[in-house]
Amino acid sequence: MVEIAEPAVAHRPSKDDAAGKPVIAVSPDGITVHDAAPMPLADIPVAPWRALAERAVEPNGYYLPDWELAVNAFATGRTGASALNAWSETPLVPDGAARLIGLLPVISMWRAYKIPLPALASASPYGTLCTPLLDRETAGDAVNLMIAQARSAGAHALILRDVSLNGTAMKTITDELRQRGMRPRVLQSHARACLDARRDGDELLRNALGGKKLKELRRQRNRLAEHGAVRFDVARTPEAVAAAVETFMALEASGWKARRGSALKQDDGDAGFIRRATAGLAQTGQCEIVTLCAGETPVAAAIVLRHQDRAFYFKLGVDERFAKYSPGVQLTLELTRHLCADATIATADSTASADHPMINPIWRGRLKIGDVLIPLHPRDPLVSLIHTALAMRRLVREFARRTVHLIREIKSSRIRSPKS
Repeated sequence: MVEIAEPAVAHRPSKDDAAGKPVIAVSPDGITVHDAAPMPLADIPVAPWRALAERAVEPNGYYLPDWELAVNAFATGRTGASALNAWSETPLVPDGAARLIGLLPVISMWRAYKIPLPALASASPYGTLCTPLLDRETAGDAVNLMIAQARSAGAHALILRDVSLNGTAMKTITDELRQRGMRPRVLQSHARACLDARRDGDELLRNALGGKKLKELRRQRNRLAEHGAVRFDVARTPEAVAAAVETFMALEASGWKARRGSALKQDDGDAGFIRRATAGLAQTGQCEIVTLCAGETPVAAAIVLRHQDRAFYFKLGVDERFAKYSPGVQLTLELTRHLCADATIATADSTASADHPMINPIWRGRLKIGDVLIPLHPRDPLVSLIHTALAMRRLVREFARRTVHLIREIKSSRIRSPKS
C-alpha cells in the first residue's frame, strides 16, 4: 500500500464562477460531492476563514487563521499543510462571494505517522486541539462536503487527533456518519484540566486548593515580594504583545525546556511562528500575554488565546532562579482570577497533558479529548487495516517508552548503590 498524495489545489469557489457556487451532486451512498478539492492551507482566503471562526459551532483558538497560517508558514515540521474546505451555495454577503462553512487543516497519514496507508490526519497546530471549524447553521453540510473532499484526495479514512470528544463538532460528525451506516472509532482518549470561568475566582481557588495550600502559596508570594513588588501584567495591544512575547521566549529558554531543546526561541522557525501568530491575533483581540514580575524582573509569563467564549492556555515560561517561590503556580492563580473576572469568557482549556502536575490541582474541570478514526466509505475493509496499524504503532511506542524508563531506572539504581 502506498501513501496517498498530499492534497493539491484543484478549484476554489470564486465570484467569477457560478457566483461562487461549487457544483453539487449526491453519490449513491448519500454523501454530498462537488468539484472542489483539498487545497494548500496557505491558499484559503483569510476573510471567509475569520467569518467562519466567528460562526463556528465550537471554538478552537489553534485553528484561528492568524495562528494556523503562522504555524503553516514557519513552525518547523508543521509547514505545508493542506485543508479540507467546505463552501456554501448561499453567499454570506450580497456581493456574491463564497461562504466558507467548514475547515480542517490536514496532512497525509504517512507524514503524521510514517504509515503508508490511504488516510488523512488533522494537522498539528502547535497546540493540542484539532477540532474542525464548522458553521453553526450548516454544520452537517460542511461535514459531508469535507468527507467528499477527503475521498477525492484518495483517502479512505480521516484521523482527527486531539479532538474534543463531547463537543458539538464531534456530535455533528457522528450524527452525519450514522445516517450513512458509519460510525467513528475512538483510538485513544483522556481527560485534561479546564476552568469554569463563570465562577468567582477566589472561591474556585479555595475549593480547589484548600486553605492550607493557599496559605503556603501566599507565604511564597510574600517571599517573592522581597525581590520587588509582585505585579501581574496583561499585554493585549499589538505593541505590548510584541514586547511581551520576547519576554515569554526568554523565560521559556532559560530553564529545562532549553536543556531539552524544546524552547521556541531555540528554533528560528518556531520563533518566527510565535511572533507572527501572537502579533496577528493581538490585532483582533484574540491573544494576550500574561506576565508575573517581582519588581522589574519577569519571573513567569504565558500566552493565552481567546476564541468566542473560551480561552486557551498555550505555554508557560518561568525563571527557574525563583523556583522555590512557585512562579508558574503564582502566575496561574492570577490568570485564574483574571479569566473568572472576564464576563466574555465561560471556560478555559488548559491544553495540557492528562496528568499535568501543576494545572490539574488548580483547574478541577475536565475536558474529554481523544483521537478519532472517521471512515469515509461504508463497510470499507481498509478502515480496519488503518485502525490496526495505528493500534500496533501505539503498542510499539508504549513498549519503547517503558523500556527506556526501565533502563533509566536501572542506571539510576546502580549509581545509588555502587558495588563495593
